[in-house]
Amino acid sequence: MVPGSLTPHLQACLTRLGSWLPFEKAAGMLDALLRVEVSEPSARRHTETWGAAQAAVQAEEVAHLERDLPPAPPGPEKQLLSVDGAMVSLVGGEWAEVKTLVLGVIGAPVQEEGEWVVHTQDLSYFSRLTDAQTFGHLALVETHRRGVETAAEVIAVTDGAEWEQGFIDYHRTDAVRILDFAHAAERVAEIGAAVWGAQTPTTQTWLKEQLKQLKNEGPGEVLAALRALTQAHPLLPELAEHLTYLEKREGHMQYPDYRAAGWPIGSGAVESGNKVVVETRLKGAGMHWAREHVNPMLALRNAVCNDRWDEAWEEMLGYQRQQQEQLKRTRRERHLAARPVRGADERTAPPDVPTSVVAVSASAVVESVEVAPAPPPEHPHPRWRPAPDHPWRRSPIGKARYQPSSPSPSAKK
Repeated sequence: MVPGSLTPHLQACLTRLGSWLPFEKAAGMLDALLRVEVSEPSARRHTETWGAAQAAVQAEEVAHLERDLPPAPPGPEKQLLSVDGAMVSLVGGEWAEVKTLVLGVIGAPVQEEGEWVVHTQDLSYFSRLTDAQTFGHLALVETHRRGVETAAEVIAVTDGAEWEQGFIDYHRTDAVRILDFAHAAERVAEIGAAVWGAQTPTTQTWLKEQLKQLKNEGPGEVLAALRALTQAHPLLPELAEHLTYLEKREGHMQYPDYRAAGWPIGSGAVESGNKVVVETRLKGAGMHWAREHVNPMLALRNAVCNDRWDEAWEEMLGYQRQQQEQLKRTRRERHLAARPVRGADERTAPPDVPTSVVAVSASAVVESVEVAPAPPPEHPHPRWRPAPDHPWRRSPIGKARYQPSSPSPSAKK
């Protein structure tokens, strides 16, 4: 058994429902399916408690990986690695970024609508609300499981944020880094909109030509055209900002080479992961989360979205039982430590009298005083017998149970 008024199976069902549905709906669904009524606060408490257990299990696994350095399982031939962030609302009107890692197996290119497209399969996720360094550290539990270290090729498609580059450096320094084509196109579009206006025919025609050239020929000519526009419009400081962003990531925009190698150039997998893992459950209407409850929910969301619930539940059960045993041991030790020690060692002499003198004096007193035997204790309830005319004696039961003493036949003689 585990702590709580529900059986382990009911707690598993309630927690799984709570990881998919708002807590009130999860409680109603448990009642509809299993005829067990729980309140919305109970559904919330159970779900967050088990989510915290799963987060703790994964943290312990990270410590084990760093301490023992077990060999990583074999990875795929081509593996996608992508990271991104999504904002969630916290209690008090604060917004915080949840970081998500997605890993997948890159399939062979297929032709769709006259263009070669690369799809990624077997996706898995890892999400946490924390700083970039801690996130990279905790994500080791998923990168090790998926064999990032041993994969033949790792393709890292991101939106180019600095923390994302640090994440890649930590887990796979030789990964091929690709700037998401949609983000590059967005920067180019911002420059065109600043010069000719947004959604104007001139901007649309110019943008279409630039993006076609960027995808098929690379960033060289496109960056040259953007530099010319920036120099021609010195009063538009946003042009220099967008140009600097693209120039800094020129090495990550070699799209013709990436497409020829069969690599993806878009970060749609991680953007979908933000919606599926984070926003679907934590970004509903009117939802505001306490910061300490976000990561437990994310740990459960990773388990259900990775299709690893059964394995994760066994880990959570083992952790909770281990914690329960540890709590029992701690309480038992405290109880034993608080019990007074009985026996000769408990007697102490006054500070100014030697122990030997006290022992001799005590023995002398015992020898010289004759102790009278203690009287037997009085019965707390004196025995009482009913009178001869008591109504109890007239009842059938009383007659059966009480018979007056009569002389024996020998006595009558």
